[in-house]
Amino acid sequence: MLRRADQGQANLSAIVILLGIVITSVWVWKRLSLDVQDYVVDQAIPLAAAVLGIAVLVLVVIKKIRRRVQQRRRRDRLLAAFQRETVRDKKLELSFALAEVNGYRATGLEAAAPALKELWVSTLRRAVGEKQHRIRGMAASHLGVLQDRSVVPLLLVALEDDHAYVRSCAALGLGRLRAPEARDKLEEVMKEDWDQTTRSRAKEALERLTQP
Repeated sequence: MLRRADQGQANLSAIVILLGIVITSVWVWKRLSLDVQDYVVDQAIPLAAAVLGIAVLVLVVIKKIRRRVQQRRRRDRLLAAFQRETVRDKKLELSFALAEVNGYRATGLEAAAPALKELWVSTLRRAVGEKQHRIRGMAASHLGVLQDRSVVPLLLVALEDDHAYVRSCAALGLGRLRAPEARDKLEEVMKEDWDQTTRSRAKEALERLTQP
């Protein structure tokens, strides 16, 4: 209760201060000469707006740089944990988190790419059963992150999986790879698959094939 009261008091104080600034500014403005007012309107305000615009741009750039630095640090920590981990399930979980933190890009994952590929390929092939379709699907979609065309045949097979989730993830993986050899199969899936999400993923993958 005390915290809410303190917050309300702070908000009231801020409003009072803002009103005071506005009233003071109006009072000062009315007492300026016309020449000074013209100068402020014609020169000072545009200059202040330009300075403010530059300051905002600089802050945006700094914020982006900080975000990238933090992202790299998180990626490096996850990469080190992935390389140390020996338990397969935990290693798989770390691999998914690593790709997500890295923005689903291959750049920066070169050192772990062979291990990631082996882990995701074996997961897609061996994670069978009703309860493991989500693991298979995640492995299929993440294989596209590595930009390794050698997994295209495996993803084409995954497009025929019994579970719609796996098929949609395989289409996502092929889209990430921008694999032209998958065009015919993706067109077939886009037109004929009974699952709407899978059809949408196939359509998105085909659209990626035409992007520069």
